[in-house]
Amino acid sequence: MGKKGKKEMETSKETFDPLPVETKAPATVVLLLNSQEEDVLVKACEAIYTFAEKGNENKVSLFEVGALEPLCKIISHSNNLVRRNAIMALGSMSTNGEVKNALKKLDVIPSLIEKLSNEEDVVVHEFSTLCLASLSVDYVSMAQIFESNGLPPVIQLLSSSDPDVQKNSLEIIFNLVQDYKSRQAVHEFGGMVPLLELLKSDFPVIQQLVLKVLQNLTMDLETRNTFRQEQGFEKLLEILSNQDFSDLHSDVLLIVANCLCNSETIHSLAEDGGLAKVMDFILLPSVPEIHSNAIKCISRSAQSSKCCKVLHEHGVEKVLVELLSVENVDVNISTCHAVAAMSLHQASKDTFRDLDIQLYYLSCFQVASPNWWMFEVGGHTLLIKQLSCSCPKTVANSASTLCNMAEQVKIRRGIWSHGVMEALVEPLKSTDSQILLNSLQCLALLACDSEARVEFQSAGGLPPLVDLLRSHHKDVLARACLAVVGIAIDEFPAVEMYKLGALELLEEINLSVNRRNKFSKLATTALLKSNLSVKYSLTGHLASTDIITHGFYDAGKVGNMKKKKKEKEENEPVNVVEDVHLQKLIKDAKECILPLNDKEQYVTLARLVSDTMGGAVDQEKLHEFPWLLHLSELKSHLQSNVVPIDLIKKAIYGERALLFKCLADQIGLSCTLVRAEYNRAFNEITLFDSPDSPLPRRYIVDLIHQPGTLLALNTPLALQYQSI
Repeated sequence: MGKKGKKEMETSKETFDPLPVETKAPATVVLLLNSQEEDVLVKACEAIYTFAEKGNENKVSLFEVGALEPLCKIISHSNNLVRRNAIMALGSMSTNGEVKNALKKLDVIPSLIEKLSNEEDVVVHEFSTLCLASLSVDYVSMAQIFESNGLPPVIQLLSSSDPDVQKNSLEIIFNLVQDYKSRQAVHEFGGMVPLLELLKSDFPVIQQLVLKVLQNLTMDLETRNTFRQEQGFEKLLEILSNQDFSDLHSDVLLIVANCLCNSETIHSLAEDGGLAKVMDFILLPSVPEIHSNAIKCISRSAQSSKCCKVLHEHGVEKVLVELLSVENVDVNISTCHAVAAMSLHQASKDTFRDLDIQLYYLSCFQVASPNWWMFEVGGHTLLIKQLSCSCPKTVANSASTLCNMAEQVKIRRGIWSHGVMEALVEPLKSTDSQILLNSLQCLALLACDSEARVEFQSAGGLPPLVDLLRSHHKDVLARACLAVVGIAIDEFPAVEMYKLGALELLEEINLSVNRRNKFSKLATTALLKSNLSVKYSLTGHLASTDIITHGFYDAGKVGNMKKKKKEKEENEPVNVVEDVHLQKLIKDAKECILPLNDKEQYVTLARLVSDTMGGAVDQEKLHEFPWLLHLSELKSHLQSNVVPIDLIKKAIYGERALLFKCLADQIGLSCTLVRAEYNRAFNEITLFDSPDSPLPRRYIVDLIHQPGTLLALNTPLALQYQSI
């Protein structure tokens, strides 16, 4: 072939000149996300971001034409610019509620956490944290962020130079620290120092978020100690001394009140002038919220006789009595708590008696004071009887007074022993909102005692309580959810509330923008925590902290509450954890596994599960494995669809994963249980690769093909195991 022919052939292999494409259709741009050309992906992602930023309707339009799934893949693209534009588009879309709900099903959280590394630029950090902040309001996503070791990189980003990254990171942390394990983790990973540093931020929204996070963190003793060691208390007093920060004073006082649970902090408060600063907020005119929070600080500090002496010298008793007449219930209740606390000290008690506070209390009954004298003379028995009174105001005030008296542990048991739980049932059926609010608050407090919870259930209190989850009164609904949280601590009332439709009602509440509240998700979590079988059916996920015990069953994947209830009632595709042969398995597991090191423990347990359920099975021969026939024979023999897990000798993914989780929980190993497609399941574990590894790594445990093999999460082998 001549030179001319060769040149023509080479020319024919050349690419097109750049082809400009103009389109106004979102669907067309979304199609470009499947391109292999990086320049096309960069421009397509940029266009999607620009379109999404224009409003919620555009975000929904992009979702409806299928933008989410390709974007979730492209955020891990090798090209930096493609990756950045993709995460910007995804982050912008994630702020929409409908998009956020869809994102929860795409398992995007591990990929988002990877984008928080130091190698990524600040724009990637901003929109990755924005996406995680949107997702973290959901309790399942919260758990996944925590279990995916998302907290350490988020804490690191508190030191970012970009205020948007700081704000988003704070929102993630605030959502996670509603759970005590996350609170401990923030403390363990050194989160206190960067949090306190952000109190100096020039942005009020960042300062307020820091204070809200600290309100949660300082509920724990160890965190309070660290807070004090890092001069956190001094920093709060600086803010209280600065009138330019008056919008922060209310939140700061709540943190101060938490810190005053420590005797050392109380003594420090009296010595360094901090107590005088707190008293200024009581003595001087102020908004009710600040008044109320300052009085809470007084209640805590009154635990110290030294502080109480200082308070007495400043005539605080008279001020407190005057505050009882303030027309604000929060100020009234906080004041009553302070009166009760100071009355433990003789000088203050004598002063209150001289001021005739007892007579004042009786004339201002609506204050609902937790009065020690009332209890000493048997006033609580009268209040319990008045819960059945025909006068709504009397019932409401009686419930409120009992609630405040029950704040004191010694009084609480005396109240409970006189039948208050039974007496509260009728007020819960009232149509008067104030009766409902006060009765629910009283119930939530008294439910701290297990015997009181049993009595409330026996008295028929659960149906009216669950019925209040239908309320459209915002505060009544919130307090009903709080009461459910307290009652659901025990399994039996939790299961009973589930049967009454509580989970279904809570699902509707959490999906409603207008009805959901800060307690509705906690109530859902509490019910699911006490009913892991339902939790697994609804969410397809059991965390390492969800411990399987006797009676757990797997009824398969369920899409909604009504369907789940129906399937349970019909006793349906079920594998139940029993104790017949299982105890021997647990005993064998303890003997052969506990002496081993971490990794070998999981490997050996996986092989034990495999041997118990038919041994290793080649992937190519999986269809020949007679597990279905074996299950059918068991059901026929038992004359039931309920099959105890310890009787199953031939099984594949779902049953093996369930047995692995069950045994791991019983011998003290940590693992999750995650449902995959086609009712299959797998287990995730977390291990350090070596003693020097800064962070642990997540693995999926192979229980069937090469039992005992640990497959690093998100690797091809792990993805293949999950999707087989």
